[in-house]
Amino acid sequence: MATENGYYGDYGGMFIPEILVPAFEEIKEQFQAIQQDDSFWQQYCTLLAGYSGRPTPLTYADRLTEYFGRAQIYIKREDLNHTGAHKLNNALGQALLAKKMGKTRVIAETGAGQHGVATATAAAKLGLSATIYMGREDMERQYANVFWMKRLGAEVVAVDYGSQTLKDAINETLRDWVSSFETTHYILGTASGAHPFPAIVSYFQSVIGIEAREQILRAADRLPARVYACVGGGSNALGVFQAFYTDEDVTLIGVEAGGQGKESGRHASRIAYGEGKPGVAQGYKTLFLQNNDGQMNDTFSIAAGLDYVGVSPILADLAQRGRVQFSAATDTEVIEALKIVMKTEGLIPALESTHAFAGAFQDIAESSKTDIIMINMSGRGDKDIFNIAEGLNDEEWKAFIHRKNRQFETQSR
Repeated sequence: MATENGYYGDYGGMFIPEILVPAFEEIKEQFQAIQQDDSFWQQYCTLLAGYSGRPTPLTYADRLTEYFGRAQIYIKREDLNHTGAHKLNNALGQALLAKKMGKTRVIAETGAGQHGVATATAAAKLGLSATIYMGREDMERQYANVFWMKRLGAEVVAVDYGSQTLKDAINETLRDWVSSFETTHYILGTASGAHPFPAIVSYFQSVIGIEAREQILRAADRLPARVYACVGGGSNALGVFQAFYTDEDVTLIGVEAGGQGKESGRHASRIAYGEGKPGVAQGYKTLFLQNNDGQMNDTFSIAAGLDYVGVSPILADLAQRGRVQFSAATDTEVIEALKIVMKTEGLIPALESTHAFAGAFQDIAESSKTDIIMINMSGRGDKDIFNIAEGLNDEEWKAFIHRKNRQFETQSR
């Protein structure tokens, strides 16, 4: 639980320009109101069930379990949520909140594009206009999602400065909000940013853990020994973890983006590699990858959604208190894990989600056949086909792209 001023231990808070104070005060007031309003939660859950397809199943991965010959592996299937990831849980909730506040427009940042697609989808469903900010680098990596955002009616704005990734998209979205908050709500996609956004995102993502806890007890009549989730900002991890906070026998593991490894300096691991330093940016205090002068470092990951310089203040506090453990998976480990999951289970997890699998595979030799582990598959990998093909060095895919390029050039003449 956050303190009155939005701190989780040493992290959190609300460091915002004075002009945004009225917007944040309105959001805090309305968020407190909906938390006490059972009818709002019922409206939210009804929309999730009838539109998004919840509850998502918990799948027993029998062939993956057999492959390792160790712990019994269960997979929480957020890939089956509408739009292919957990992001819609939060986007729909905040879009409902926006309408309750009388807003007519929503804005959002996006890295992998999944939150952008979810925001565009929620806006279309609920009759709101939408503008999505996305770093140019991420647009190139995730153009399929850019295409869908535009088709859903959203304006997609490229951010061409800095590292052209998620942190820059957040900065640009905040600039927009400064001049538009009277009509606009900022649907922040991850459990970061100034108070009360970490609490809001965690609240709407809590459906993941509520379902998963009930499902594993129904399937196995006991709780898992370990729960794994990838961590960029932290929304899917907090979504599944919070249902198990008070279960001391359940170990919670967040898996960060190890990129090309710790020594390379090309990664996005704030906690596992021990390189995150306390700092204040983008409205809140947390662990950021920064140099000795406090300037934010560039980050790197094969997964655009994990390519972020900070981490949720809630997770920073949970790590400091030892309730959540952290590991990192390199790009190479992620590609190898993806191969295994695809061939044993017929699943194609997003590259972000595959970090959770890779983290679980790092530890699985320590488990026994009586153990249960749960992996939160936060999204599906359709969006990653270009990156996955490149990571696999697939020659047939390269030939296909060259053929399509030649066809396009011929048609354009």
